[in-house]
Amino acid sequence: MKINYLILSFALILCFFGCKKSENEIEEVVIRSAAVQSSDDDIELRSYLLSHFYNYDDFNSKPDDYSLKIVIDSLSGDNIDKTPLIEMVKEQILTVKQDGVDIPHKLYYLVARQGNSSKPTNIDSTFVTYSGSLIDGSVFDFRDLPLWFDLAQVVQGFRMGITNFNAGSYSVNNNGTINFEGFGQGVMFFPSGLGYFSNTNSGIPQYSPLIFKVSLLTTNISDHDNDGIPSYLEDINLDGEPLNDDTDGDGNINLYDADDDGDGILTINEIDKDDNGIIDDTDEDGIPDYLDPNITN
Repeated sequence: MKINYLILSFALILCFFGCKKSENEIEEVVIRSAAVQSSDDDIELRSYLLSHFYNYDDFNSKPDDYSLKIVIDSLSGDNIDKTPLIEMVKEQILTVKQDGVDIPHKLYYLVARQGNSSKPTNIDSTFVTYSGSLIDGSVFDFRDLPLWFDLAQVVQGFRMGITNFNAGSYSVNNNGTINFEGFGQGVMFFPSGLGYFSNTNSGIPQYSPLIFKVSLLTTNISDHDNDGIPSYLEDINLDGEPLNDDTDGDGNINLYDADDDGDGILTINEIDKDDNGIIDDTDEDGIPDYLDPNITN
């Protein structure tokens, strides 16, 4: 189980009572309980997974055809005997924090084809194609041509869910074009608390569970602040979430902080001063120099 951290954003909802508000009247802020919303979303997601299937026959019969796309359809008519998604997905429990309380949220993911390379961490850069939709089938975003996604900048459900897929391999042709193969393909289904929750965003209403079909072509290990420490290793408290680590308490999390301990010496200059391939701990207190404000040389 990965335990992750997310500060829920807040949205203003106007309440109208048939009369004009005075200029000094404060608009009421209404935010749903994350625990209640998580439960409601899970009911909606499970209903969807019980009543839909994907084109698994195509993937089973054409394992080397990487032009295949995932197609989801309802269990009805000629498709009534297909295996429902609920029997093919796996679960991942993620945690969202609201009012200082950790609220568990359940993400479902389907691996249609597992890649032949490594999985990304939840903070890496990923080269993907994708399609994002609502439970009613409305597509709010898609990309047929691959692009790089910095996982530090996307919603928690996407950046955590994609860690369940393996990337692929590629080769460069004589004309400079690139062939991708052996890549992972699948679908992520997650509640609104792992998406935009009470916010609206580009065709996504408030409190909307989200569905993402994704192909993970390749991935790169990120070092967001170029300090010599890969971003996934900036998870100092080892809770699986590098986005909540701020060693020097300056409001700039470590993966974006070039001086993690705030001692005036750049992290990159404190990692391995003697170039012996070992991270320095000059005073041998168990704290690496780059995280130890007491070491300033």
